[in-house]
Amino acid sequence: MIITRTPLRISFCGGGTDLPSFYQFEQGEVVSTALNKYVYITINRLSPYFENRILLKYSETELVDSVEEIRHPIIREAMKLTGVVDSVEIASMADIPAGTGLGSSSTYAVGLLHALHAYKGEYVSAAQLAEEACEIELNRLKDPIGKQDQYIAAYGGLRHIRFNADESVFVDPIICAASTREALQNNLMIFYTGVTRSAKDILRVQNDTTSSKMEVLVKMKALCGNILDVVREGKSLNRFGEILHEGWLYKRSLVDRISSDSIDGYYERAREAGAIGGKLLGAGGGGFLLFYVEPQNQGRVRHALRELQELPFRFEPQGSKVIYVSDDV
Repeated sequence: MIITRTPLRISFCGGGTDLPSFYQFEQGEVVSTALNKYVYITINRLSPYFENRILLKYSETELVDSVEEIRHPIIREAMKLTGVVDSVEIASMADIPAGTGLGSSSTYAVGLLHALHAYKGEYVSAAQLAEEACEIELNRLKDPIGKQDQYIAAYGGLRHIRFNADESVFVDPIICAASTREALQNNLMIFYTGVTRSAKDILRVQNDTTSSKMEVLVKMKALCGNILDVVREGKSLNRFGEILHEGWLYKRSLVDRISSDSIDGYYERAREAGAIGGKLLGAGGGGFLLFYVEPQNQGRVRHALRELQELPFRFEPQGSKVIYVSDDV
């Protein structure tokens, strides 16, 4: 048996510039971090009683005779890509529901690829995992998504990621004082809106309108440089919250469906209670709200959003990793 653990992510700024419809014309750029909430994938040699079949357990259960019969698109394409095609059982678990804006689909793809390669006895780099996940999601399945989720899931840590027209990707760690990193973690709060949604629907519309929204996306990209300056200097961290707010105003202007009356209401209540800034994580439409709040105001923000569930979290310095290998693999 092989078990992999792959982190979900928070995107601070630059989301949307990791879409091919943007970076093929101008370099895309995001600042993101992995967090200590995970997707777990297990893969095991299937009992001979199943006669070389494939058993899959996710939100559904599949027992099939061949890879081509698999309904789950990411599993099907990952098995075809890695050449693991029969006599396996694959199961998954996650700390957070899918469709909540933390990059779960791409995290699943990265963790699954890692498990399949490990099952074959192959070492793979973070770069290869991210590239293969992008190959599956963007090229084979034609999903209208970007690249940042695959890379942050594979690499982990607090990262500055740039996306180039030739499809190369630059992944750099953000170097800052330990005290700055700690203060940043302590000043960030996440709340669950209770709404799940498909990011693909919103991103499909955003992809189609990128050319008309290029000016806004360029401004969103520029915020990455501002956030990098704040984190590296470690001074005036409240500026981090202000940048989140600027980015949210830009983001919600991209597509009508990114926000809603209820989400806007939660956001304004948090701001009135002392949050300096924030954003809806992921493509939009639901999921988690992120806020930057000074410690003395966090109690008031919790009270203002008392009907929402808060998600305690820490930054995760590591990307996808194999956490268990049994002797019989």
